Amino acid sequence: MRDEYNIRELNPSKNPYTSKVKVTIDVEGSTLDYFKSMAEETRCKRELDECTADVAKYQSYAEKALKAGNEADARTFLEKKQQLVSKQATLQQTYNIAADNAAKMRQMHDKLCKDIQSLEARRDAVKAKVAAAKAQERINKVGSSVNSVGTSMDAFGKMEAKANKMLDEANAMAELNQTQLEADVDSLAAKYDAEPANTAVDDELAALKAQMGL
Repeated sequence: MRDEYNIRELNPSKNPYTSKVKVTIDVEGSTLDYFKSMAEETRCKRELDECTADVAKYQSYAEKALKAGNEADARTFLEKKQQLVSKQATLQQTYNIAADNAAKMRQMHDKLCKDIQSLEARRDAVKAKVAAAKAQERINKVGSSVNSVGTSMDAFGKMEAKANKMLDEANAMAELNQTQLEADVDSLAAKYDAEPANTAVDDELAALKAQMGL
């Protein structure tokens, strides 16, 4: 015997999966059909059980009537029982169909719930991948900035080396000019530092030339 379900407790609005997917899957509709099929199964089972109980009841009444010697009453109870037995057969067929439909709907509903859980897991995985991609993109941008700074530093280093070379050349030229200037000054100073020539010899030589008429 299947457990009976309270349709109020199985309200689709309270189902934890009805709000999970709203775009491609009609979860509320599927859940509602699922609960309707279970409710139909429960109703058919209840009617079948009631009919079966009535069959047993009228069978008991017929037996009691016979024991009391009231065959007419027993016949009446048996006629009622026969009517219920015919109804019982119909109810049994109806219940079998309802139970089969409920079982199929239960399988479909369980599969739907599993599919939704799978979609939830895949969605979370996609979110994680997107977040990782964005983080990597930010890292790549920082790395690109670092590389750009490194390139600028290299260019600056080349400019600095060129400037140092020009400065060294200018300093060398200035040092060379300073050396030449100092040499010229020293030469000029040496001219005046030299001792005066022997003027007595020059005077005697001039007198000799005059005497000889030269």
